[in-house]
Amino acid sequence: MTREIIATDRAPGAVGPYSQAVRTERLVFTAGQIPLDPTTGKLVEGPIEDQARRVLDNIRAVLEAAGTGLDRVVKMTVFMTDLGDFKRMNAVYAGYFPTAPPARSAVQVAALPLGAVIEMEAVALV
Repeated sequence: MTREIIATDRAPGAVGPYSQAVRTERLVFTAGQIPLDPTTGKLVEGPIEDQARRVLDNIRAVLEAAGTGLDRVVKMTVFMTDLGDFKRMNAVYAGYFPTAPPARSAVQVAALPLGAVIEMEAVALV
């Protein structure tokens, strides 16, 4: 089985020793994406809706660099520092997966990299 490292400047670069994504013959595994603006390298501020959009746009960019897209996602994991924002995040999320959404887990965590309040990762079909 082959393993290809995926990198794109349309999403934030890794802030540690990891890849934006790894592609195999059949699957793409993304690293967690936080709401970093890829052009400024800074966290998006504002409501959870703005931050969730930035995260999902980052994931879309990484998936597209791997030759796939959001429509091929089979599993998402959402990490949030406050599940009180879940309903608002979910409304944004639904817009990115309007039909046949992937399986998903959402968990509350104590902290995320760079002080982010949301992070998501995806597994997609090639």
